[in-house]
Amino acid sequence: MRVGLVSDTHGLLRPELLAFLQGSDHIVHGGDVCDGEVLRALGAIAPVTAVRGNNDRGAWATALRESELFRLGEVLVYAIHDLAELDIEPVAAGVRVVVSGHSHQPAVEQREGVLYINPGSAGPRRFRLPISAGELTISASSVSARIVEFGQADMTKARPARVIP
Repeated sequence: MRVGLVSDTHGLLRPELLAFLQGSDHIVHGGDVCDGEVLRALGAIAPVTAVRGNNDRGAWATALRESELFRLGEVLVYAIHDLAELDIEPVAAGVRVVVSGHSHQPAVEQREGVLYINPGSAGPRRFRLPISAGELTISASSVSARIVEFGQADMTKARPARVIP
């Protein structure tokens, strides 16, 4: 199973991101979506699980919960926008993967058998941080992760989510 990971789009969907997510069996958005059109566009690719970030406001965002606990195949996944607000003990809960966002800094770390992944930010560039997304590959109970950074040239191709058909 291929799971696309994205966070901190801040209302912006890049063609490179959409191309990267093609072929995903599921997509997880780690919050700061900032525009319901982003979720609709992602949902046209694959089923989406999204959490509410600190910048997600308005009627469309009320459907988003602050965290989600869900199963992908044999793997239990927990998504939350800000890892500092983690409100469960992943190991005790049987969670294998924790997906977060907020910091805009891509990271993959294994701790006590739990894979923590922040796909970074796929939205507008912030400071000198990369534009990035992530991917989980799940086979039975085995999980691997990777981060993909989009190059500087990609910045000129960005367009708001609302103009994507």
